Amino acid sequence: MQAGDLIFKKRSGETLTKNEVDQLITGYVRGDIPDYQMSALLMAIFFQGMNEEETLDLTNALVNSGETIDLSDIPGFIVDKHSTGGVGDTTTLILAPLVASAGVPVAKLSGRSLGHTGGTLDKLESIPGLRTEMTVGELIAAVKKIGVAIAGQTGKLVPADKMLYALRDVTATVDSIPLIAASIMSKKLAAGADGFVLDVKIGDGAFIKRQEEGFTLARLMAAIGQGAGRRTAVVVTAMEQPLGRAVGNALEVEEAILTLRGEGPPDLEKLCLELGSRMLSMAGAADNIDGGKVVLDRALRSGAALQKFAELIENQRGDGQVIEDLSLLPRAEKTIAVRAVNEGYVYRLKAENIGRAVALLGAGRWKKSDPVDPAVGITVNKKIGDRAEKGETLALIHARDNTSAGVIDEVEKLIRSACMLVETPVEKPALICGYVG
Repeated sequence: MQAGDLIFKKRSGETLTKNEVDQLITGYVRGDIPDYQMSALLMAIFFQGMNEEETLDLTNALVNSGETIDLSDIPGFIVDKHSTGGVGDTTTLILAPLVASAGVPVAKLSGRSLGHTGGTLDKLESIPGLRTEMTVGELIAAVKKIGVAIAGQTGKLVPADKMLYALRDVTATVDSIPLIAASIMSKKLAAGADGFVLDVKIGDGAFIKRQEEGFTLARLMAAIGQGAGRRTAVVVTAMEQPLGRAVGNALEVEEAILTLRGEGPPDLEKLCLELGSRMLSMAGAADNIDGGKVVLDRALRSGAALQKFAELIENQRGDGQVIEDLSLLPRAEKTIAVRAVNEGYVYRLKAENIGRAVALLGAGRWKKSDPVDPAVGITVNKKIGDRAEKGETLALIHARDNTSAGVIDEVEKLIRSACMLVETPVEKPALICGYVG
């Protein structure tokens, strides 16, 4: 069938066969199908959706459009972790060394910040000297040597997904559940892990705002992983407010180190134990999830996880002394306190506003070519359910000396609009919304 016929078929709500999906993706990568036809197909998928089998077929077609990574030289069961993105989400920096310290190999390919959400590579690169550009051979060698590595994604993996995402970005089809699931899972499958633990974030600071859509995405990604022969577990978590207290690259590295010392924010540590215990259980390093939490808690308290992070840093040419001396991290020259004008309890703390404020300071990017400033950011002093007295600090802005007064004012406005105080006590919200798989 011609591309136009397949577009009509999907527009009519019919199901595409595996061969038809393959034909469309192969033709688009080859240049036989122009952007205007692929745009029409994406819009048809946006409105008509795809069933599980179609979405798995699309995922596999994306995987087959480029190279895949073979991790079979690394002994043991390799589990990859992925988050759909949020504000203050430092879990990868903690989980990778934490899980590796328990004997489960971690070969992690990560991305950079875009919009109001942070990127793991930008955070890591705030450590002096640390290198994230690695060949596949270097990645495998690092994991065989110390059990863990975090590197940037190679451009040869799933090129079709990159092409489709660029088109989705300009055709208002980014937030299609089947397209999101296929995009995420194609990159996971191509990266070669044996199993996946996925963190689907929902709420104000996440790409998925509604809980119903979050669980739909979670179920679909679990089905894709299992359909591809990979064990897959999904944790659905709340992103109504920033995770932890630090938002900004070096600030989040500092918070990750504190968490690996056993001194981190309770919500961040809790989520790392939830995700990490599932990674251990899946890999056979713990009998069950509760047993995995015990193993990981021991690794935190003993210092084994912190030492593994130092090994990761040094193996990727960074300064491992940073785990002992946090002053080695980049620091902004000035801090500005945003204080409560009235007393009350924090009822709302919009994560997206905090993320946008941090990006405005220079810690994020709106285009992939934008530079990031590792030193700037925001420390959140009060979270939902906390009481604030009049004049007490709600958040601390970390800015450069040359940051204009106009930018500081705009950042403060974003923080104040994010934070709502009420007179009556507020219950702290649940972090974990549910599990799939």
